[in-house]
Amino acid sequence: MTLNNETLIGVVGSGTMGTGIAQVASTYGHAVRVFDTDENARKKAETRIEQILSRLVEKGRLEEDAARAIQSRIAFVDDLAALSDSGLVIEAVIEKLEIKEKVFQDLEKIVRDDCILATNTSSLSIASISSVCENPWRFLGIHFFNPVALMPLVEIIPSTTTDETITAATRGLIDGWKKTTVAAKDTPGFIVNRVARPFYGEALRILDEGIADVTTIDWAMKQNGGFRMGPFELMDFIGNDINYEVTQTVFEAFFYDPRYKPSFTQKRLVETGWLGRKAGRGFYDYSPGAEQVEPVKDEVFCAEIFMRILVMLINEAADALFWQVASRDDIDLAMTKGVNYPKGLLRWADDIGGAEVLSRLKALYDEYGEDRYRPSPLLRRMVATGKTFY
Repeated sequence: MTLNNETLIGVVGSGTMGTGIAQVASTYGHAVRVFDTDENARKKAETRIEQILSRLVEKGRLEEDAARAIQSRIAFVDDLAALSDSGLVIEAVIEKLEIKEKVFQDLEKIVRDDCILATNTSSLSIASISSVCENPWRFLGIHFFNPVALMPLVEIIPSTTTDETITAATRGLIDGWKKTTVAAKDTPGFIVNRVARPFYGEALRILDEGIADVTTIDWAMKQNGGFRMGPFELMDFIGNDINYEVTQTVFEAFFYDPRYKPSFTQKRLVETGWLGRKAGRGFYDYSPGAEQVEPVKDEVFCAEIFMRILVMLINEAADALFWQVASRDDIDLAMTKGVNYPKGLLRWADDIGGAEVLSRLKALYDEYGEDRYRPSPLLRRMVATGKTFY
């Protein structure tokens, strides 16, 4: 299986993700065809790409001729048959299993036998989507992060039936797009959306218990941990509806493991329509002139908040390694490149000391008596034998 810059790339869906994928593929010389049945969506996507490229030209990051060439290689189409000559088709539609399945059933009827089919799903089972395909061996997950053009990480997720040559060819192509690829097992949330759950979930738990307010928790994570955004700022940025849905999907996919239990607080915000920045209101009020509550800048208190969330993140990373979701290096790379964590979590565990991480987890487990706080068996074993991750 060979993919190169002569390969026609098909994209299904002209939303933010589909448009971003199309822009990146075209930037690296591919002809791209973006399919969407919604004429208005196609027009908006075309305008969006034009505006993005114009800004890059204005900032001196792109030559005007190059910008025109990138745009000229992208065609927006309303007939799925226009994707028939594609060597790779990436689906980027709504996160609904039945809709994605229908897309691939229709694609298989029109694409070549050697065309690779991929989904950009962030949390749905690759095996489940591919089960409707007659040739699931050529199907895999390619999970980009938003905004696609700026975020370097791409998770490559083969299913149990994906041919190894398909995985290798696809990863080689995406590497050629100057992306940082990591390999992940087809498990709920893959690497990033699994390991990152405590960043949101434990922050919400601290809020729900009344231990600290939104601004204080955010301040603690930025001040003590060096995170660019606090968990509530990030949830508002992502959209509480999207963040809640991913949490719920991962929770259900893990057979209702309490580690991933969603928060009623976030659920109520979604029900109210307080979705974050895009709605003008979320955990924060984004209306003009709105005053924000000042954080409690108690260094000792905030250090405890930070450590509680951090050890939960480390525990999740250790458990992902324990269950062979990904390699040590790919787990740490995914968290630094995919969600801009200041340090890889397994590296962070070594810096703090495994015994300290385990002690804090055991204290939480003893206090609450909830399986949510159970330490990873790998972490227990490593502390018992004096081993480190690096």
